[in-house]
Amino acid sequence: MVLLSFISTVPSLLPSPSTYTTLSRCSPHSGVINCKIEAHVNSADGFSRRDILHCFGATISMDLIARSTSFVEVANAADLIQRRQRSEFQSAIKGTLADSLKGNPDLVPSVLTLALNDAITYEKATKSGGPNGSIRFSSEISRPENKGLAAALNLLEEVKKEIDSYSKGGPISYADLIHYAAQSAIKSTFLASAIRKCGGNKEKGALLYTAYGSSGQWGLFDKQFGRSDAQEPDPEGRVPQWEKASVQEMKDKFSAIGFGPRQLAVLSAFLGPDQAATEEALASDPEVAKWVLKYQRSRETVSQTDYEVDLITTLTKLSSLGQQINYEAYTYPVKKVDLGKLKL
Repeated sequence: MVLLSFISTVPSLLPSPSTYTTLSRCSPHSGVINCKIEAHVNSADGFSRRDILHCFGATISMDLIARSTSFVEVANAADLIQRRQRSEFQSAIKGTLADSLKGNPDLVPSVLTLALNDAITYEKATKSGGPNGSIRFSSEISRPENKGLAAALNLLEEVKKEIDSYSKGGPISYADLIHYAAQSAIKSTFLASAIRKCGGNKEKGALLYTAYGSSGQWGLFDKQFGRSDAQEPDPEGRVPQWEKASVQEMKDKFSAIGFGPRQLAVLSAFLGPDQAATEEALASDPEVAKWVLKYQRSRETVSQTDYEVDLITTLTKLSSLGQQINYEAYTYPVKKVDLGKLKL
């Protein structure tokens, strides 16, 4: 109690009884005796009423600070718990996705295109579309631009069932699922490249990727965990048929979502199953050609730094277009322990 805290400090602050004298002045008024008690402090070390009020105010302030500090500590603890819950769940789904793609390497290109086509429906003017999982709807996945992607979606449907079975904070959204699948697919291509550079030795390739790879560049992507799902298909006509589109049409589409020739070149693996053929077509455009050459040279180096970092940066932006991330997604109440039931 604030009052008790204050009273407990008063005796040490008030002068001793020997330092002051009390005068009483009483006057009768209307049959009532009115008395005024005045304390005259005789010591230079005594305290006036103003001093006492200042002390009272300071005591209240200290108590409020203590209470607010306690509240902040509780809030910080709750935030740390939620972060741990999200981090543990995220690690689990990454493992599940990695295992699934490892068993279906032929679907890696389709998973990348699935993520691109889900996200590139974003329209800046209306702030609609984007990486919202709408490609899961049958009327959207069956469109000409999504031909051949049904198998990748079916795989992720099965993965989702497994993830939802162990999730403590609700089912994973299709939007998160699709774009974390793209992350796992990209990592698998990075690892495969490292293994090839080690002559096919998986152990040495894994060590090479761990030592020189770009795994530390995924921080911002991982924070964007909590995308919302669309409740209906995105409008038609927003996604080109990549295998039929001219380079200029691709550039125009990328420009519409705020990307340029650089991003088009680095996402070449997302534009079809044959990355080499795609890059050959892209290189016919002078604006894109210099970036294609840059990333091809980068992929020949041990670390692939330029290619990997730019690809991660581009996917991070692509997978968040128009999304409002729910940073409390997949958290859940912590079960309280009844101390009364503990046998000590």
